[in-house]
Amino acid sequence: MAPKATVYKVTLQIADMDRGYYHDHQLTLAQHPSETDSRMMVRLLAFAMNASESLAFSKGLCVEDEPELWEKSLVGDIELWIEFGQSDEKWLRKASGRAKQVQLFAYGGRAVPIWWQQNEKALERYKNLKVWNIPEEAVKQMGDLVTRNMELQYNISDGEIWLSSEHASVQFTPEILKA
Repeated sequence: MAPKATVYKVTLQIADMDRGYYHDHQLTLAQHPSETDSRMMVRLLAFAMNASESLAFSKGLCVEDEPELWEKSLVGDIELWIEFGQSDEKWLRKASGRAKQVQLFAYGGRAVPIWWQQNEKALERYKNLKVWNIPEEAVKQMGDLVTRNMELQYNISDGEIWLSSEHASVQFTPEILKA
């Protein structure tokens, strides 16, 4: 029998001074059996950095033709497509053709600069693509915050992120590789 996804209940309090967005979100988040705690927290980070009433987690890992996180208009157009990890150029080309905006949250420590060096030229032509590099130490520390019922506060100001829970906090600045 295949392992099942682990379900997490998450309360997010977001204070994003950069966008003027202040809102609480109640989320139910499924962690795929192959997904690490750190990767799941990168997904929550992407949600917090782009939070809106219409931003939603899709079936993602289970459905090949969808991003894991997206925002759709009322008529079904994809406004924002969010990917994670070190995606290949072909997948990002497809996303760029289908969505108004695409964001990639890259993580993986020393592997990210190598991936970026190999893909930067090809990705430059996608004008609707933004690429973030999340620092390795921050990814690890965010993974340490995981509990089945999480209450997280995200404070975002001048590009710096301060994530806190009742147990600990993490402060970091994501690097923009491509704006």
